[in-house]
Amino acid sequence: MPTLLHINVSPRGNQSISRQVSDAAVEAWKECNPGGRILERDLAKTPLTFVDLDWIVGAFSPSEYHTERQKKALALSAELVSELLEADEIILGTPMYNFSIPAALKAWIDQVVRAGITVRYGADGAPEGLLAGKKALVIVASGGSYDERSGISALDHEVPYLRFIFGFMGITDVHFMQAGGTNAVVKGRISADKFLAPYLDQMAAAV
Repeated sequence: MPTLLHINVSPRGNQSISRQVSDAAVEAWKECNPGGRILERDLAKTPLTFVDLDWIVGAFSPSEYHTERQKKALALSAELVSELLEADEIILGTPMYNFSIPAALKAWIDQVVRAGITVRYGADGAPEGLLAGKKALVIVASGGSYDERSGISALDHEVPYLRFIFGFMGITDVHFMQAGGTNAVVKGRISADKFLAPYLDQMAAAV
């Protein structure tokens, strides 16, 4: 049975463009994978913690030596890593904040990029991602348009970073859908339904 990990980041609920597009992608995935299992992870509702000293010491020491503080610090990481390991495919819906990823998504990344679990280093120090074979669809909603046709794609520090960090963990089959220009919706120049229509039409092919 295929397993999908669906990650949402935006705190804007039903008003979020990235959520609406990623939810449509999940529906398309269901049609292609009847009986498939879906793991839902809403980072806007997850009490994410940042990497601290207890986390670092725990992550780089044998579990039998962990203190209660270190066990507590790594508990969320273990949960999030487990979801990622179980998934065959990932659908991530996220906004762009200040030309890069939201803090909640960075916190998730810091929890799941784990030496010896999702990535390892060889004798020569070269990294090897341990999640090869998984696929990811990443939906990025942004107020401006930053795709290659925009002429200002160099300002986009989100898509290149996400492509790199997924690849660092071994996930190289990553498709990006950039829903740029959401400011037009906010300012009433276009309805949300009309803005969303072309992206929703692409979902079946993207999934």
